[in-house]
Amino acid sequence: MIGRLSTGVLGKAEGGPANATSDAALTITSVLNTVQAAAKTAQLSPDVLSGAVAHLGLAGVMTEEDAAGISNALPFADATVTDDRPTAIVGALGDQNGFLLAIGTGTIVASSRGGEFAYVGGWGFQVSDQSSGAWLGHSALRRTMLCHDGLGAHSDLTRSLLTHFNNDPNKIVAFAANATPGDYGTLAPNVVDAARAGDLWGRAIMSEGADYIMQALTTLGFRSGDALCLTGGVGPHYAPYLPSEALQGRLSSRGDSLDGAFQLAAKHAANLQRAGR
Repeated sequence: MIGRLSTGVLGKAEGGPANATSDAALTITSVLNTVQAAAKTAQLSPDVLSGAVAHLGLAGVMTEEDAAGISNALPFADATVTDDRPTAIVGALGDQNGFLLAIGTGTIVASSRGGEFAYVGGWGFQVSDQSSGAWLGHSALRRTMLCHDGLGAHSDLTRSLLTHFNNDPNKIVAFAANATPGDYGTLAPNVVDAARAGDLWGRAIMSEGADYIMQALTTLGFRSGDALCLTGGVGPHYAPYLPSEALQGRLSSRGDSLDGAFQLAAKHAANLQRAGR
């Protein structure tokens, strides 16, 4: 997304994968290609990037060194690089105080108070990301294996997943050996749909995910009636499993992470302008 303070957004583009932890070099290439495409859409010369103020919210940015390495490799006059949580919060809530559940392949549970952000989780699938799409898929496969071993009764969900792997648990093991969070996430719709249809294990998994969400929100200081935004491919599907009082302040997302990045960049650019820089 590219634009001007005076006129707002002028152009948008979609790009390739960008995860600073898994492949920093590819992330930099993806960012460059996407921003150049956005400039072309806006009928702007690529040369304008050398004078631009940017905010990049990228998955996998864990340290200041990660951020600096990416920022220094980009042509912008001033680039702020963060992980993807601040852009998600601002995109969804703007300047409003409230709480965010951004749940897709991964999980973001966050609060915003007076421009200060706080988070629970979001440490990646290997050690965190409970309730996420990847977690749903992984949990469903674990339950399928337990049922196959006779440690629980099969439901339509577990039977269908076993069928998906040709009724061969060894194929589930082979899949899991190299599966990425995105691979597990492809199975999340199976869980969501099964739970909606009343499936025993589908509902159990969704309820477990909802329990984690409430624990995370409570840790962040959430109270009944507080503004709460559910976003992402999975987030809104948790609404039926959350306490009704938790949804009293539910509101629609104002925008997405791209909108949040643009707002943060515009705010920083305005501050630089006021400072005469």
